[in-house]
Amino acid sequence: MPWTRKHLITLEELSLTEIDQIHATAIAFKRTLSRSVKKVPALRGKTIVNLFLEPSTRTRMAFDMAAKRLSADVISLDGASSSTTKGETLRDTAQNIQALQADMIVLRHAAAGSALYLSRILDIPVINAGDGAHEHPTQGLLDTFTMKEHLGSLTGRKVVILGDILFSRVARSNIHALVKMGAAVTLVGPSTLVPLWFTDLGVKVSYDLRSALADAEVVMLLRIQHERQSSGHFPSLGEYTGMFGLNKTRASWLNPKAIIMHPGPINRGVEIDSELADGDRSVILEQVTNGIAVRMAVLYLCAGGQPELVMPTE
Repeated sequence: MPWTRKHLITLEELSLTEIDQIHATAIAFKRTLSRSVKKVPALRGKTIVNLFLEPSTRTRMAFDMAAKRLSADVISLDGASSSTTKGETLRDTAQNIQALQADMIVLRHAAAGSALYLSRILDIPVINAGDGAHEHPTQGLLDTFTMKEHLGSLTGRKVVILGDILFSRVARSNIHALVKMGAAVTLVGPSTLVPLWFTDLGVKVSYDLRSALADAEVVMLLRIQHERQSSGHFPSLGEYTGMFGLNKTRASWLNPKAIIMHPGPINRGVEIDSELADGDRSVILEQVTNGIAVRMAVLYLCAGGQPELVMPTE
């Protein structure tokens, strides 16, 4: 099946076949990252603009590195250095970037729907690097890619996402991908941050941490998204940690071979103890590394590449 999408806006709209195509392409690109010469000429001559109008470390650096590994030219703009600080609209900024002959825009923006909006007015591909509390599709892709590396097929696997679900774009993208991949997903956290309507997405909701973690094969921790909350959703960070923070005792409730994940940035001692974040079961840094290969795959495919051209041989 050929790749036909020009943009990557959400995982909700992707089919399971398309998710598998991205993962398979990422496998091939990950192999190149272990070589002495890590670059491939797949996007030589292309110019990619990383337009990050919201703070970012991992995602911005991973997109920058992914584009350079594909031999593309990269220009990175943040909110402080763009004309949006002078009152220019997102539309005018993006259209000027296109007029400067850029071949693709990677956008992070605080407003949900911003990437979709640009995809409808621009002629070049738009990649969503996070739009408000809506979605973060490449994070969901790299997270599920990492799970598959450790577990193989995710069909029937018990995955727990623990923390601030309501305001998390990472949670939404992971939910859409995991449900399509057949995982049994349970969301856990305070009732104010994990409303029951999430069950409409095909997942379970629980407020009992012990029963939720029992025999889970993956637990993904999410930080509290203070910047997106307009009011307090629990009394204090100390109370949240006391009830839902992952520590050594609570980690013992997991499947003995379970992996511990976190999309970052980590708030150590709040949602997870440092001993676990740095422990043998943690794959947090693997997620970061996999983010390069997965974003290479997304950039390559949305620029017009085809999965079979880089498909790994058995």
